[in-house]
Amino acid sequence: MKIINNKVLALVCLLSVFITAYATIISTPDTSSKNNKLNTELYIASVATEIKANDNDQTSLDIQVAPLTEFADNLPDQLQNSFALISDNRPIIKPKKVLVHSLDSIKHLFDSIHYNSHSWQQGNREVPRLTFETVTEQWQKNAHNIPVDEKKMIFFRLMAPLILLSNEKMLLERRYIEISANDNDKVLQLAQKYKVIDSTELKNTTTLTDEQKTTLLNRVDIVPPSLVLAQAAEESGWATSRFTVEGNAFFGQWDFSGNGMMPKQQRTELGHYGIARFDSPLESVIGYLININTHDAYQKLRNLRANLRLNNEPITGLELAGTLDKYSERGQAYIDSLRSMIRYNQLEQVDEAYLSDDNPIHLITGNL
Repeated sequence: MKIINNKVLALVCLLSVFITAYATIISTPDTSSKNNKLNTELYIASVATEIKANDNDQTSLDIQVAPLTEFADNLPDQLQNSFALISDNRPIIKPKKVLVHSLDSIKHLFDSIHYNSHSWQQGNREVPRLTFETVTEQWQKNAHNIPVDEKKMIFFRLMAPLILLSNEKMLLERRYIEISANDNDKVLQLAQKYKVIDSTELKNTTTLTDEQKTTLLNRVDIVPPSLVLAQAAEESGWATSRFTVEGNAFFGQWDFSGNGMMPKQQRTELGHYGIARFDSPLESVIGYLININTHDAYQKLRNLRANLRLNNEPITGLELAGTLDKYSERGQAYIDSLRSMIRYNQLEQVDEAYLSDDNPIHLITGNL
């Protein structure tokens, strides 16, 4: 009974802080530049209007709007549907608050929305719009008491929705860029967000060149969930690292602004840096995607992804992992570790996952 109680405590601690910041992912602030936040609701509304006006041009777009029934019909050796489709019926209401008192209540929740091993083994790849806000010290202290397979299950089931939500945001931005003119104000703002132009150029530029727009589309795209899950587990120690607990840092991103968390053993030859902190795990995932999509070190990943999309071929974590030799000083050993984790945990299946149209959920703990 001691192990069971520790498991319950650890699970509840992981989910212990209320999620109040997100009604849907498309209202999430841009963590890369709070001074240049896009008015997301307005530009998503503009997308809907312009999509209706351009129905005849659907075949020329990478990203389509479709009913959820089309998401599961993946064909072998072709781009995954969830990387090219946006649901036309995604919810826009505030998350439903669900009170959980025990491990059994968490399992009951997962069972009630068919988010369990049995459903997954039956081929269901639908993932709920589920969020949580932070990892607590209690999770860090008690995670070692949870059997490894169960700890992995909890980690993957909580992180996967955040990744799919972040990718959905990327697809919404990509579609907006696709259907909009080069001189569109919001396209110019996105070009600054993804570092195609800087703040000075934004003030002085009235339109993007075709080359700049191509570069922007190269940067505004998904990252396979299998790769994101593997890196999150590797970098955060299954959400037990000091940086994850103190600042929701799941990916070990560096911060040279002076606001980061100081590592105990800093590599002084690289300058005065810290580990970037985030307000929530969701913002950490969004920050990771922006980093992958803008930093020069990951140009190889973006080029490979663009070629795969152009040829309608699968964009897999196993393949893109091979471009991340600069993410860690371990180089090829880091790549090998990511690929091993993806294969061993069968994470490539998550690359076929898609978000549910059901209302979003956030979890609240009872008094234990």
